[in-house]
Amino acid sequence: MLVAAAVCPCPPLLVPEVAAGAAAELDPVRTACLDAVAALAAAEPELLVVVGTAGPDAPGRYPSGATGNFRGFGVDLEVRLGPGEPGGRPLPYSLAVGAWLLARAGGPHCPVEGLAVDERLGAEECAVTGRETAARATRVALLVMGDGSACRTLKAPGYLDERAAAFDAAAAQALGNADIAALTALDATLAHELKAVGRAPWQVLAGAADGTRPTGTLLAEDAPYGVGYTVATWT
Repeated sequence: MLVAAAVCPCPPLLVPEVAAGAAAELDPVRTACLDAVAALAAAEPELLVVVGTAGPDAPGRYPSGATGNFRGFGVDLEVRLGPGEPGGRPLPYSLAVGAWLLARAGGPHCPVEGLAVDERLGAEECAVTGRETAARATRVALLVMGDGSACRTLKAPGYLDERAAAFDAAAAQALGNADIAALTALDATLAHELKAVGRAPWQVLAGAADGTRPTGTLLAEDAPYGVGYTVATWT
């Protein structure tokens, strides 16, 4: 059963070595993410699953000990997901950022796994995946990695889309209120058009919380670089 969740954005720029001289610009979001991850320990989970997105060739589960790196951004930095033996396929960036946050926050101390889903996965498939994940242990916590729209400004990666701000506001409200129905109702087609890669992980969270009554807290909501970033906790 799901007992806690932390919701964080997943840009590699959260890692100071990747952001380099611009690292300070994301200090407020980074601090909120670390606070959200640290709060997971209070729930004393038996299993922590980091949920993010991946390209069509990399979805699926990643075992404890799986590694990732940020060499694609010119930084020779490797991260490991939990304490297991390294090996297997490398973590996609969403899970690699999650692994970095876990290592930086120092916990919780329980088995850790990764789960990458295709960003186009439908809402019902996300819900099923979430319910299956929550059923894997008596006390399951999720670290949910995903960005909002990348179309908030003219200089955003996806250019300006007038629908982006409203989409992000609705998603942030649903995450902050732990509103399972509102998250489930997010439009997958619109999310794809707005380059909101967090939609599928958020709906996995909604599925995992099915049958529970979580309480949500919104820790941060911002759109630096024209991309929506939301940080929240569920307990």
